[in-house]
Amino acid sequence: MKSLQGIYAITDEVLTPKLTILQQVEEALDAGAKVIQLRDKSSTDAELENTAKALQQLCSKKGATFFINDRVQLARNIGADGVHVGFSDQTVRETRKVVGGQMLIGVSCYGDLERAKQAVQDGADYVAFGAFYPSKTKPKADVVSKEVISEAKKQLDVPVCVIGGIHRDNIAEIAAYQPDLYALVSDIFGSGDIKTAVTELVNNLSKSE
Repeated sequence: MKSLQGIYAITDEVLTPKLTILQQVEEALDAGAKVIQLRDKSSTDAELENTAKALQQLCSKKGATFFINDRVQLARNIGADGVHVGFSDQTVRETRKVVGGQMLIGVSCYGDLERAKQAVQDGADYVAFGAFYPSKTKPKADVVSKEVISEAKKQLDVPVCVIGGIHRDNIAEIAAYQPDLYALVSDIFGSGDIKTAVTELVNNLSKSE
């Protein structure tokens, strides 16, 4: 299975516009990001297809894992490593029917451990919880208790991802709960210096181990 641990960099249509997204993602990968997610809520699948293909090729070349957010059919069409689905999207079982048995599926579970258990039972390959801090990308997201990470690690046998307001100054704090994946948007792609941001995130993680 592809690696599901470490820094998980999520793109954003404003912070990573199509003209520069490949260069920006490559900088993140070269600095130590292990997983990339293409997240774009405004473009059509057709508009994103070439970008998605190029990102998948880049991630394959760099030994990283590539997910597409929500767009199950696009993920299938371009042969992405994985697809990430949210609460309002189709279920894991429905997603699995579309993408087949080999593609990785990640699921947003917010603060809901029961939802995570059901997702794993249905075949999810990782579960994501958050937000754990106020988030610039999703300012309306509820902040959930970090204890859900500890419980998920005890009760589930898939990687646990944390997301929401994580940055260089608090990543060590949340690392104490031993999640597997640390998903970030703003602190990487809104930082002005992607390589430095990811390098510091990786360094701060390694200090906390």
